[in-house]
Amino acid sequence: MHWLRYWHVSTIVLLAALVGCTQQQNTQNTQELKEKTAQATAEVKRDAEAVAAGVREGWSHDKQLDLNSATKEQLLSLPGVTAAEADRVIAGRPYNEPGDVVKRRIMPKAEYDKIADQVTVKK
Repeated sequence: MHWLRYWHVSTIVLLAALVGCTQQQNTQNTQELKEKTAQATAEVKRDAEAVAAGVREGWSHDKQLDLNSATKEQLLSLPGVTAAEADRVIAGRPYNEPGDVVKRRIMPKAEYDKIADQVTVKK
C-alpha cells in the first residue's frame, strides 16, 4: 500500500511535468504562428500594392487624358511635356479638339505628335 502512494505521487508529478512542457511548447507555437502571420501579412500587403500600381499604370495607359480637365501632374506624365507646356495647356482651356494645342501655339506640333494618341477633349 505504501508503494501505491508513491506511484500516485510519481504519476501526478509526471503529469504535471507533461502539462508544463505542453504549455511551453504551445507558447513557442503561438509565437511562431504570430511571426508567420506577420510575414504573410507583409507579403500580401506588398503584393496588393504592386497589383494596385499595375492597375493604375494600366488604367492610365488605356485611358486617354482629357486636356480640358487634366491636372498639371497628369499632363507632366505625358512623354516630353514640360512644366511650362502643362501650365500653358491649363491656361488655354477649353479646347474643342486635341489639335487646338498646336493651332493656338501652346505646344509645338512635334511635341503634340508624341502625345496625340494619349489625349482627348471632352466638352
